[in-house]
Amino acid sequence: MDAVFLRYLKDGEPRIVDATPVERDGEVWWRAELPLRDATVTYRWLLTGGALGYRWLNSTGAYPYEVTPGDDFRLNAEHAAADWHLSCVGYEVYLDRFAGGGAAQDLPGWAIPRQWGRTPDAETRATDAELFGGDLAGVERHLDHVTSLGANALWLTPFFPAESSHRYDAASFDRVDPLLGGDAALTSLLDAAHARGVKVFGDFSLDHTGAAHEWFVRAQEDPGSPERSFFLFDRADTHGRASWLGQREYPRLDWRSDELRARVSRSMRRWGDAGIDGWRIGAASGVGRYRELDLNADVARWLRGELGDVPLVAEYWHDFRPDLDGRGWHGAMDYAGFLRPVWWWLRGDGQAFDVFTAATAPAYDGREAWSVMRDARAGAPWDAALHSWLLLDSHDTPRFRTVAGSRARQIVGIGLQMTSPGVPMVYAGDELGLEARSGRASRTPMPWDEPQQWDDELLSEYRRLIALRRSSDALSRGGLRFAYVGDDALLYLRESKLERVLCLAARAPHPPLRIPFAGLETLYGDDAVDGVLPAHGPAFHAWRVP
Repeated sequence: MDAVFLRYLKDGEPRIVDATPVERDGEVWWRAELPLRDATVTYRWLLTGGALGYRWLNSTGAYPYEVTPGDDFRLNAEHAAADWHLSCVGYEVYLDRFAGGGAAQDLPGWAIPRQWGRTPDAETRATDAELFGGDLAGVERHLDHVTSLGANALWLTPFFPAESSHRYDAASFDRVDPLLGGDAALTSLLDAAHARGVKVFGDFSLDHTGAAHEWFVRAQEDPGSPERSFFLFDRADTHGRASWLGQREYPRLDWRSDELRARVSRSMRRWGDAGIDGWRIGAASGVGRYRELDLNADVARWLRGELGDVPLVAEYWHDFRPDLDGRGWHGAMDYAGFLRPVWWWLRGDGQAFDVFTAATAPAYDGREAWSVMRDARAGAPWDAALHSWLLLDSHDTPRFRTVAGSRARQIVGIGLQMTSPGVPMVYAGDELGLEARSGRASRTPMPWDEPQQWDDELLSEYRRLIALRRSSDALSRGGLRFAYVGDDALLYLRESKLERVLCLAARAPHPPLRIPFAGLETLYGDDAVDGVLPAHGPAFHAWRVP
């Protein structure tokens, strides 16, 4: 290249500044000053001369023509989530199915009691009422399993009282369900987790409550009550009000209400004072959106202002980029940009249908998977990518072991999860090799008393890969460059100021790859021999680059 220019927007107008070359570690880097006057600045590069000729470089790649601004790099001046979040490997606990600790009492009328070892009745709506008896004391009892795995953050599914075993139909936001042990059990768990250095995420739905919620009951009983303004009553709607996905038992919240905001803020601050370190925001994509109303960005920015750097990770099943501008939600659950491309690249023959669309499941080659990953991050602040959760599955999806079809391919997926930008989130039971073909079927009780069901070899690999993740600054905070993308192999570099880690994910045998440097330190997998990387698969490898 002969010259490089930086193009950015200042007050909506493009500005062009010269970049200067700087040599570092045998490479030439181009630098330019970017004034940070606004909350968010978008920019891209123009490369000219030499073999490239003329190229615009944005977050999706280099183009020989001028590109539109949607995929420009984005720099955010707002404070990001707490830095400790980037050092986490998370562990999702579905409270009713993780472990019982003796909190059981007289069951409510809605509950269908189940024995711990039974398989959930996943094919009917009645499964939401199946109560197996997991509670907060059970989680505390098994914290040593979580820490021995290497995880240092818990995501607890909702602990609020409700009329279902999943508890996403909250009846209050101000107390812990007695079936889980009540407020005292949560306090005990938080103390025990923090004593082990484990952070704890709560689960809060800002889109809807349950129909039994104390606010909604008052809103129905008294149209003149303050709570009436909390909900989207609309005679034109099916039930005379807006409901989540049209389901009557989930009335949706109206975020035009200042009193609603005040009460939610008080509730979330109260749980923060009690020791909740961060929040997963359920159904975040719909928050504040109804017909012509769209307050999603406003609510996200308001809540961030209320809670400061407390991590807010939003549930999104699709493209989250329009709502992840660096000023609201700190990150998102990365179904679209990580889980799905990994699934469709590594899936076995047993996953015939796409559970997200009901269509036939696609089969990606490496370039297609890489393209989805790249495009999903494009145009969003890098901090938002780093603070998003990397999922291979959750309580809402089939188990990844079932999707991958083998332990070997599952380990490749775990390798990708532990070495990609974002915070890995492991669903409890994945480390044991549990399988399931649907989200409801994945909510099986943990087989604590049946170690013969455990895949001990897989558990060992989980521990090794989580340890790798937590030992590496580059994997937690570094940038990302892909060095090779083939049908069956992905080679990429994670880089920070402290280290470089080279990662190779292979779903099958592939052509040998030669690298232009020697002295790699093997962190996981096999050694490189005379500058040639291992070519077998399925396999995952990681090396520290000197």
